[in-house]
Amino acid sequence: MAGCYGVFLSADLFLFFVFYELVIVPKYFLIAIFGSTNKEYGAMKLTLYSFLGGIFVFVGILVAYVSAGSLDLNELARFQFSPQLQSWAFPVLFLGFAVLAGIWPLHTWAPTGHAAAPTAGSMLLAGIVMKLGSYAGLRVAMNLFPQGFHMWSKWIAVLAVIGIVYAAAVALRRSDLKFVIGYSSVSHMGFVLLGFATANALGVSGAVLQMFSHGVIAALLFAVAGRMIYRRTHTRELDALAAMNLSRALPFAAFTFVVASAASIGIPGFSGFAAEITILIGAWKTYPLAVWIAGAGMVLVAAFTLRALKESFFGEIGAEGDIRKATAITTLNREEFNPITVAEKIGACMLMVATLAIGVYPKLLLDRIVPAVEAMRFLK
Repeated sequence: MAGCYGVFLSADLFLFFVFYELVIVPKYFLIAIFGSTNKEYGAMKLTLYSFLGGIFVFVGILVAYVSAGSLDLNELARFQFSPQLQSWAFPVLFLGFAVLAGIWPLHTWAPTGHAAAPTAGSMLLAGIVMKLGSYAGLRVAMNLFPQGFHMWSKWIAVLAVIGIVYAAAVALRRSDLKFVIGYSSVSHMGFVLLGFATANALGVSGAVLQMFSHGVIAALLFAVAGRMIYRRTHTRELDALAAMNLSRALPFAAFTFVVASAASIGIPGFSGFAAEITILIGAWKTYPLAVWIAGAGMVLVAAFTLRALKESFFGEIGAEGDIRKATAITTLNREEFNPITVAEKIGACMLMVATLAIGVYPKLLLDRIVPAVEAMRFLK
């Protein structure tokens, strides 16, 4: 967590980079030691992808320092880099940051890392670590190289839309609940990149709001999947969970997952709706075709979310029976599940209140986001 604070607070580009890279070290050990489901593979994949992105980031920082002679972010933001330099320095720097944000096709570390990490690790990965990449891309790459950003913004929009649709389609086919949520994270982060690509205050403000919204919603989903379900059932397979009728055994977990699913789908009244509608309105001004394609992606998001909800808590055994489901019922008596603890209920309620509060009154955050975004020099 100290590394995350360092990234958000650093005004020196070198310190920014140091803290950005240090964040990955504890994540590796957290997953490799306390994780599950190929934890060594998941930890190493996250680390290698992060260090690959770090190489690009380091090259971009060197270019900025050699050209401007300073590492102070405030001074660099005022320096006029040549258009020729920006045309290649921006994609190098932005791509390095976007790896950690889960940009397609360099996103595969995210679902694997989420599935392998312990519950707290998954919540931190989705809620904070993935946001470091998008925040760094906004504050450093886009703000230092605005002309380069405008040269490449269309390609950012293309990759964002592909990520939204592709990740949602893959999530629709996965049977592991944490993998489904992991690909959901990649799809929702695609909206953040689409908001960046609009290069207008409305779209970028929506992207920043989506960063907050997704962090809360994904953390809530992982809390239910990992803490409330997996610790009691010892399985994340949707086929097995469908036989346990968890809505009766764990009613609070079912209620929480319904709320989290509604927020993830983008039902009005939740922060997901406020963020995504702001992004889509901003994108309509610049990339109307991308809005239509992203809309198709939102339909897929609703499909895999409702599928996960139904099979996790409201599944039924068919008339002919299912061997795997019947086996799960006989080997694990749902009456023996430990009840949801007070601490789990308090944590879940705090996250639910957060997504509801911002959904009902997004102005609470937008009043702080919009002035900061309007101060950026890459806006059209």
